[in-house]
Amino acid sequence: MIHYEKCPVCHKAEIHQIGEAIDHTVSHQSFPVVHCHHCSFRFTQDVPEQESIGAYYQSEDYISHSDTQKGIINALYHKVRTITLKAKRKLVVRETGCATGKILDIGCGTGAFLHAMKTSGWQVEGLEPDPKAAELSLKLYGITSSHPENLFRKEAGNYDAITMWHVLEHVHQLHPYMAELKKLIKKGGVIFIAVPNYTSFDARHYKMNWAAYDVPRHLYHFSPESMEVLVAQHGMQIKSIQPMWFDSFYVSMLSEKNKKGKLGLLSAFWVGWLSNVLAVFNKKKCSSLIYVIGE
Repeated sequence: MIHYEKCPVCHKAEIHQIGEAIDHTVSHQSFPVVHCHHCSFRFTQDVPEQESIGAYYQSEDYISHSDTQKGIINALYHKVRTITLKAKRKLVVRETGCATGKILDIGCGTGAFLHAMKTSGWQVEGLEPDPKAAELSLKLYGITSSHPENLFRKEAGNYDAITMWHVLEHVHQLHPYMAELKKLIKKGGVIFIAVPNYTSFDARHYKMNWAAYDVPRHLYHFSPESMEVLVAQHGMQIKSIQPMWFDSFYVSMLSEKNKKGKLGLLSAFWVGWLSNVLAVFNKKKCSSLIYVIGE
């Protein structure tokens, strides 16, 4: 069990518990969520060590590992994924200025994004800790992925793009990962980090039932301000922030289920829609954000 006395990002002791979130996916245990007053970072307290957290991912409903279409939420996820994969590919091409290049996807899951990049002519590499997801990646797309521990064995300055789509919040080695990303990216290359945003309207609405807290799998909970602090600590900067519009609806559907024990599609759509409307005026308030990072 990991218990923090100081903020994992800024290392200040100005922290306090804001509530407890329940693991609705696997264990149904409660975990404290703690807020840092100095940098606005939040984190899950008393999480399992890296060696023992794997048990909390063992669920057929964990879509990035199983690729399941079971249930209406996962079925809708797959419908939307076709659109988001194209959007991610276009974002990578636009921000790197490369029609083709070499890309590393950390936490590549079942390989759908790397498949989209590979079919566009990119050289692809993936890292994935879950053996079942890695097996599906090979079976579905012919893409071989290796364990994330290999991140620290790769050649420096070797990638035009490095992506982490909803992965950084799962990584125990937060600062070592950020340092390694900077080392591995080519001069002029771009790092893309997508994470949930607890300052969004849907997060404020659902409070501790907000599905993107997803304890204990989500170790960290970012605000734009705390991500800026983290990135600056490693000698990099955020070039732009891109909203992920569909996430507000997906997260709201899961949050409704957490809150009421049932789906509540109409309520979820209303909260997701309102969250996006408010984010139109300030994209930093979108339910999930992609941080485009360079030197």
